[in-house]
Amino acid sequence: MNGTVATGKEKLVVEVIAAHNLMPKDGEGSSSPFVEVEFENQRHRTQVKRKDLNPIWNEKLVFHIKDVADLPYRAVEVNVFNERRSSNSRNFLGKVRVSGSSIAKEGKEGPQMYTLDKRSLFSHIRGEITLKLYVSTREEVKQVGIDNNGVMGTGLASVSTSGFSKKKKMQQQNPALVVQQQQLVQENKPRLQGQIHAKPVEPKPGELKPVVITTGPGPAVPVSSAGGGAGAGLSLFSTGSNEFSLKETSPHLGGGPLNKDKTSSTYDLVEQMQYLYVRVVKARDISFFGGGGEIMAEVKLGNYRGVTKRVSSNHADWDQVFAFSKDCIQSSMVEVVVKEGNKDDYLGRVWFDLNEVPRRVPPDSQLAPQWHRMEDKKGDKSNGEVMVSIWFGTQADEAFAEAWHSKAANVHFDGLCSIKSKVYLSPKLWYLRVSVIEAQDVLGEKGSTLLRYPELSAKVQVGNQVSRTRISGVSPNRSLSNPFWNEDFMFVVAEPFEDYLLVSVEDRVGPGRDEVVGRVLLPVMAVERRTDDKQVVSRWFNLDNHFGNPAETKLVTGFGSRIHLRVSLDGGYHVLDEATMYSSDVRPTAKQLWKAHIGVLEMGILGATGLMPVKVKDGKGGTTDAYCVAKYGQKWVRTRTVVDSLSPKWNEQYTWEVFDPCTVITIGVFDNCRTDKNIITNGVPRDSRIGKVRIRLSTLESDRVYTHSYPLLMLHPSGVKKMGELHLAVRFSCANMGNMLHMYTLPLLPKMHYVQPMSVNQLESLRYQAMNVVASRLSRAEPPLGREVVEYMLDHDSHMWSMRRSKANFFRLMSVISGLVAMNRWFESMRNWSKPVYSSLFVATFLILVALPELIIPATLLYMATMGLWRYRFRPRHPPHMDTRLSHAESVYPDELDEEFDSFPTSRSVDVVKM
Repeated sequence: MNGTVATGKEKLVVEVIAAHNLMPKDGEGSSSPFVEVEFENQRHRTQVKRKDLNPIWNEKLVFHIKDVADLPYRAVEVNVFNERRSSNSRNFLGKVRVSGSSIAKEGKEGPQMYTLDKRSLFSHIRGEITLKLYVSTREEVKQVGIDNNGVMGTGLASVSTSGFSKKKKMQQQNPALVVQQQQLVQENKPRLQGQIHAKPVEPKPGELKPVVITTGPGPAVPVSSAGGGAGAGLSLFSTGSNEFSLKETSPHLGGGPLNKDKTSSTYDLVEQMQYLYVRVVKARDISFFGGGGEIMAEVKLGNYRGVTKRVSSNHADWDQVFAFSKDCIQSSMVEVVVKEGNKDDYLGRVWFDLNEVPRRVPPDSQLAPQWHRMEDKKGDKSNGEVMVSIWFGTQADEAFAEAWHSKAANVHFDGLCSIKSKVYLSPKLWYLRVSVIEAQDVLGEKGSTLLRYPELSAKVQVGNQVSRTRISGVSPNRSLSNPFWNEDFMFVVAEPFEDYLLVSVEDRVGPGRDEVVGRVLLPVMAVERRTDDKQVVSRWFNLDNHFGNPAETKLVTGFGSRIHLRVSLDGGYHVLDEATMYSSDVRPTAKQLWKAHIGVLEMGILGATGLMPVKVKDGKGGTTDAYCVAKYGQKWVRTRTVVDSLSPKWNEQYTWEVFDPCTVITIGVFDNCRTDKNIITNGVPRDSRIGKVRIRLSTLESDRVYTHSYPLLMLHPSGVKKMGELHLAVRFSCANMGNMLHMYTLPLLPKMHYVQPMSVNQLESLRYQAMNVVASRLSRAEPPLGREVVEYMLDHDSHMWSMRRSKANFFRLMSVISGLVAMNRWFESMRNWSKPVYSSLFVATFLILVALPELIIPATLLYMATMGLWRYRFRPRHPPHMDTRLSHAESVYPDELDEEFDSFPTSRSVDVVKM
């Protein structure tokens, strides 16, 4: 800074208010920014904000204007830098150039937000800065800034250079003056015009932490810390670095420490949950007035009541299990009552003292049920008996999955089946390859050969998948009735093969009107299978000609009318139903090509905390009926639904075989809408998304238990929001380290993907078909896994374009190119001898390698090994998680979100789309 200050009546005041979403430059994910403003050879700077990507300064910088008439032809340069304390240097974070013609007079000014610009093509810049510029005619303007010694000061802008020097000397002679000035800054901060500051607001339980932003004297605007809410359009909000980060937890797993022997408990990755199990098997010798009616059993424990299904009294067989959480037990007695239909009077009852109930620990066999004589209403022993078994156990009990749970007491009968935990298997998918080569003697109407110029094409259909060849052209060597296509088509089919392959030859008789002139129907089950690129033998198939009335079902076989096809089921490919970068299985379809598994993945789904309410039930406050779905390979698992809880506890453990370490497991959290009877009766039930977590197996150390809390992030039209946290325990056990290292030497996909590759568009189209097949099969299970759940887990919309994704991909590409640019700059510095020591070492190394070329390869390998060992020390200790800055979800603008959530085709006006 050169020390020039304002000396005239007109002064330019630049208020540096705040910045948002700056680029981290200190190597630790943050920056220490300050602003330097230059105007007519005068340069002032703000103070440094340590480790803050969203700094707030609220500082006034005052400049002298030589001639106000020349102000429209001048410009104000605003540069943002990161201070590097270690090397006493700075990094460039962005710049803004404000034209003097846009500067208003005092009283008419307002804060303006400017996007930071790059200094060069390869600069990595992002973020915005808020400034207020105006011309002041007051003789005294209070200035808050840093003088040319870097000392922050506040007071009156001096009217001469000598006055400024006198102030500087006073600060050097009296250090206490600096402290007084800093206190004065804090006192005067609320009086600054256009001031923006954040006030934390205490959040309610289960809600996002809001931040209140006040602009000048206006009202406060609440904005969620994740960037959503009504004030998201300001693009100025407090984003805590810990809000979206991974957190390590220390749950009490398996009832003991983590180093407990794994074989001692099947459920060693979850917390033990105690339950009281009551199994009501059947009843006999039940007598009541009328006889032959329906009876049911009721299990009572305090305020909880579980009811069996109704059965005939002549065959009273229930065999149902009821599970009561030990945390909810409020009584010392459990009672089993047998009733007639819906009547309140009971036919008999039996009760048990909980202090006498035995405890069962698997792998002990289940307790054998026993007959218990019931008491009537008078307390006397009756002839009726009920077979019951009762015991205390954990979620490791075999009866846990099928049991009725006490926490589901308010769920209606139709929704009970949808709250149980289940394991699903994806159908085995194959690629069906169909080559339509040619046809011969295609007959026209009334069985005669076609006399006019035909427009023949072949349509191939498997289920709801349809493809069509081009219209056959005219060839001098072929007649009009012998079309030639020679086109290949791929379809997705699933075992067991229930579909048929329908190939029909159609003639275009008019615009949008095709007439079938022949077809052939082949069962997919009869198609030949292959595991390599060896072609199967092609065959001729007779075409069935359908004439006359379209309603006529009789098919007349025309002699000589046939079609040439080559059809095969390709088992050498892996049918992709997930995005390639997030694939959980890369094995080929044919089982004979599978390699042995390399390890086992175990996951304990512990619970979730701080879930956002997604629905209102029975007119009460917001609630969530949450369950988890995990997908790896062909195995899908679904936990039970915990009803009416924003902090559900599942504590369920599952296991998968691992065939490749370069795979990803996906865990999604959803809200079960089938527990609400109103939703089921009013429309098609669709489970709501809460969030999704992905874990890449290659980032896990073998035989180590990872216990972390993963934030559940969702991108909403108002911005990215944290929907809660999911608590998981994960362990990857490698059976043979050599086999796992060998997998890294092999290509990711099976051999057929490289011998006969498919285009990217073809793979995406087939992936969409595979996703439809999987969703269709899983929706027919009981309880069904909804299509919306399968589509979300398989990323059905990953191919959709958006401005946010394009920006993220662009900056990723620039980060790759920046390495080459940095290397070019390094060579340039060596060539220019900017650092003589480094240049001398470089020349010496180059001469040695020229003289001894046999050292080039060993030196390169030694360098790579040294760098690998050095970076191994700084390897991440935790699995990576979603980076909202890398995906630009944290810094997305409202108009970009509007574009991303817009429907296709668009529902916006033409002017909005053009903008």
